[in-house]
Amino acid sequence: MKKRTLLILILAAAVVSMNAQEWVELFNGKNLKGWEKIDGAAEYRVEDGEVVGVSKTGTPNTFMATKKVYGDFILEYEMKMDRGLNSGVQFRSVALLPDGTERVNGYQVECDDHDNRPWAGGIYEEAARGWLYPMSYHMCVTKENKRGEWNKVRIEAVGSAIRTYINGFNFANLVDDKRAEGFIALQVHGIGDNKALEGKEIRWKNIRIITEEPEKYMKSDVALAPEVSYLDNALTPAQKQEGWKLLWDGSSSAGWRGAKLDAFPQKGWSMENGLLKVEKGDGGESTHGGDIVTIKKYKDFVLEVDFKITLGANSGIKYFVDPDLNTGVGSAIGCEFQILDDKNHPDAKMGIASNRTLGSLYDLIKADALLYGQDMTGKRFNGVGKWNRARIEVKGSQVAHYLNGIKIVEYERGTQMWKALVAYSKYAKWPAFGEAESGHILLQDHGDEVAFKNIKILEL
Repeated sequence: MKKRTLLILILAAAVVSMNAQEWVELFNGKNLKGWEKIDGAAEYRVEDGEVVGVSKTGTPNTFMATKKVYGDFILEYEMKMDRGLNSGVQFRSVALLPDGTERVNGYQVECDDHDNRPWAGGIYEEAARGWLYPMSYHMCVTKENKRGEWNKVRIEAVGSAIRTYINGFNFANLVDDKRAEGFIALQVHGIGDNKALEGKEIRWKNIRIITEEPEKYMKSDVALAPEVSYLDNALTPAQKQEGWKLLWDGSSSAGWRGAKLDAFPQKGWSMENGLLKVEKGDGGESTHGGDIVTIKKYKDFVLEVDFKITLGANSGIKYFVDPDLNTGVGSAIGCEFQILDDKNHPDAKMGIASNRTLGSLYDLIKADALLYGQDMTGKRFNGVGKWNRARIEVKGSQVAHYLNGIKIVEYERGTQMWKALVAYSKYAKWPAFGEAESGHILLQDHGDEVAFKNIKILEL
């Protein structure tokens, strides 16, 4: 009996020892040895086993970064932030931009205290692509973050899989392969000249990391948030299982033809380096290569398209397209997710009440995220020359547009309101416009260079 008890104690001690070896403390609780301050001039101090960052006016974002670089890992920490601030923790980050400018850039787990944007736990790419996983993708869990209190945060970064957890709940579920390694950093966000926020504090404690075989310790007993992938022209195993299909394979014209042709256009479109581009023409509507449409028609679906516009560009993504409605000059007819440089193209000032701007249901409904309570801005556009994501959801007569994860348009086809909108639009001459049961999906040639990639669809 004594031998058995001794054996159990030895085995228990071995398990405890093994578990202790899995975690490595990044902060010793006494000083900032192994860390260095980068970019701004905000102050950090160590107090009662905590790292304390103090907000300061007149300085940009400040970061306390590890001197060591980390690739795949699981990171845990506890964080508490005074009300009214914005902060976060960087990972797989570097100190220099591609052009050599000193500026921290990389992934960040957000800590956000805005009333109209509770996006703590979301993933932001600092000084690069911006929001990769805004919490509008998973708003139902945001209440689990306790504002103004201590919260336990966990980051799993293993290969292209990046997941964040707050207080045990999965907040973000991102797939992205653009950054493989970098430092970890604690952020004190710039507050401009806001004296009311000066001196407010952010606190971190119990900062620890697993770097040895972290894939073995990823959580498997927690419901995962919706997956968002930025893999170029590829589907994740989860997307394949769900039923997603690539509408463009990344290299050929398979599945596409000219809207008014039996084959793919011989000019005006290019496919190179994983990008499908409509080339610069004379600025006319469908006068160069012409629009392209899917060979197949679609009924109920979720469509995602990444696009990048050039200065002053105009284009669009159309759905429920019937190429036979307009066999003359101009674009084929269908409901349109407008793609436009609002600042530099005159079409933004035409139509009625801004209903020809980026993301709008062209000439019918203005894009405005403020109507749906998911963001504190009217529209989250990453900018000209940067990638943006359009998402169109069609479920029977119900349709919604999203830009970079944020809902900006919602409507119902076939209603009295719908018919009234159409009657006062350029589509009034087309009988029962937008009420077809199914139709082609179209990418528009409007004479300006626009690039597309990651074109995928889920039929419902």
